[in-house]
Amino acid sequence: MSTTSFGVNDAMAKKLWAKQTITAERDTLEIEPLIGEDENSIIQEKTDTAKEGGDKITFSLRTRLAQKGITEGQKAIGNAEALTHYSDSVIINELGANVGVKSKNTIDTQRVPFNLREQAKDGLVEWWTERKTVSFFNQVCGYTPANTEGATSGAVYTGFNTVSAPTATRLVRAAAAASDQAITSNDTFTLQLIDKAVEMASTGNNIVRPLKGEHKYVVYLDPAQVTSLRTNTATGSWVDYAKQAMAGGKIKDNPLYTGAIGEYNSCILRKSQDVSQGVNGSTGAAISTVRRAVLLGCQAAMLAYGNSKSGGTTYRWSEEMLDHDRELEVSAWAMWGMKKTVFNSVDFGTITIASYAARAS
Repeated sequence: MSTTSFGVNDAMAKKLWAKQTITAERDTLEIEPLIGEDENSIIQEKTDTAKEGGDKITFSLRTRLAQKGITEGQKAIGNAEALTHYSDSVIINELGANVGVKSKNTIDTQRVPFNLREQAKDGLVEWWTERKTVSFFNQVCGYTPANTEGATSGAVYTGFNTVSAPTATRLVRAAAAASDQAITSNDTFTLQLIDKAVEMASTGNNIVRPLKGEHKYVVYLDPAQVTSLRTNTATGSWVDYAKQAMAGGKIKDNPLYTGAIGEYNSCILRKSQDVSQGVNGSTGAAISTVRRAVLLGCQAAMLAYGNSKSGGTTYRWSEEMLDHDRELEVSAWAMWGMKKTVFNSVDFGTITIASYAARAS
């Protein structure tokens, strides 16, 4: 009996481990249900640079026609309206993480009941999952402190694209506060804030497009904001709607409902600890007692990848033997970038919802 195996640095092994990495990431990535390749996805995935090269993808949006229309007795010729397009772009760059373990040629591997190479892969999957999730929420929540280079901030935490503050016309604050720093402990998250966000998203010349077919939005809340909802027992609060949450629709076949906490006013409600903190509008500092929930529509963000040169997979898997084959370093790399979409200086697919949300200590 013989067993087929691929050793360290084998070309087939690199492709296999790269594919295993992206598969495992997709299984654990919280925002994976939001990602798609067409313009009806919340996070639109662009792969132009994977084929053509380059470090930036520029994309455009056509605005709505504004003309009154032509009727009886009026000339059509010469009265055509020109199309208006606005553009935005997403930058990509190289990012990777590596893990060092003892190789199978050492006594260390004999002392543990698990495969150190597998453990390294699992660690890298977790690292990439967390990095993409944090970058996404920093972008869509408009968390500008992430732009400053630091131990837990900077370009590698923003998808290599500068985070822009929420547009004033795409921002809802509890108690109609004038700024995040003006939000007090009485200004907790309520369903009425979702109502205001939906109204803002669905009116005006440049509405936030709901998901095609579903006609719904997705709203992410911080766990502390979820607690505020669930502990509010006033009439018309979350308690009154809990039994009706996610009623009807093709829930079982829709991954957006997996892990959802409920549905309200055509919004699928989800929670994430990576929903960003508030930001002091005067100093630019983070406000730990404020969180920015976010309503998401189509094309709220762009996710772009470059060519990994690893058999068509997103990641490039690398393995290096060191110290006379006694140590093994493995790493997972990708050329990627992520950015909130902004057209004509207005957030295109997001509505930020700020409220008081002090987490339990």
